[in-house]
Amino acid sequence: MSSSSLRVFLLFISLYTAGGFRYYEMDQCDFNSTDLKDIEYSRSIYYNKLMLVRFSSSVGKFEGFTKFGLRAADGWNNQSSYLEGLRGEKERYCERNIKIWYSNILSKSVEPTVRVHSVVPPAGGHPAMLVCSVYDFYPRYIKVSWQRDGEEVSQDVTSTDELADGDWFYQLHSHLEYTPRSGEKISCVVEHASLKTRLVKDWDPSMPESERNQIAIGASGLILGLILSLAGFIYFKRKSRGRILVPNN
Repeated sequence: MSSSSLRVFLLFISLYTAGGFRYYEMDQCDFNSTDLKDIEYSRSIYYNKLMLVRFSSSVGKFEGFTKFGLRAADGWNNQSSYLEGLRGEKERYCERNIKIWYSNILSKSVEPTVRVHSVVPPAGGHPAMLVCSVYDFYPRYIKVSWQRDGEEVSQDVTSTDELADGDWFYQLHSHLEYTPRSGEKISCVVEHASLKTRLVKDWDPSMPESERNQIAIGASGLILGLILSLAGFIYFKRKSRGRILVPNN
């Protein structure tokens, strides 16, 4: 599984006016693994959404970002017992809790559900479009691609971002515009941390009659448009050759 990053916040808020903040503190744990070297603890202090001063375990002291923050940082940096207490939060609070979060949440993975189906393509493009819908997977990072007769397709492919469902799961939809060929095999290929090998979902041409009709109508419309365009061009060329130009006196 790829490395994960998570932030945990503790907020201490003082309200100044209704609907707004005057002052608050944010304690935060950033990490990429359960190793202590990959963890950073920080405490940031804000006034009216502006960061005044910040302590981070990687720096080991406070840093000020405003005139007031510089004075506050200088004062707190001279309080050795206060600094030692904050430096210990990385191990006391972050490391202990991150091991719990990692084992119960971040090391878990859920296999996606994959469905390949056809939709009506946009006007002016190819006569057919397939959608590979990937549902209910975790973690977020995933790769979805298309194959046509065993060869990866890179053109006429668009995909959404990984969309959060709000319940820790994600979904993604990849679209392929194409012109159907007889006997071809089109597949959606999914690669994810939950899968030991990549998942290949073939497009089943035995689609419902309504979908077959949609593709047939689209292909027929495209062919008819080409025929009409060619006929118009031939007519124009013939009219141009038979036209007699009369000079103006």
